[in-house]
Amino acid sequence: MTYTELLGRRSEILKRNIGKMIVQDNQTGLGGQESLFLQRMIRELHQTEHELQASRSN
Repeated sequence: MTYTELLGRRSEILKRNIGKMIVQDNQTGLGGQESLFLQRMIRELHQTEHELQASRSN
């Protein structure tokens, strides 16, 4: 698996997990720790997307 494929896979997993947490937030709300975890995953997704875009342009 190449680095670009790895970043793409990681991005897919993060998007799926973020989506699940957003649904949970809409239905029942998130606790403080869950909310911080969601924010961390969103930051990771942005970083991964940036790295993915940079690796594809090379």
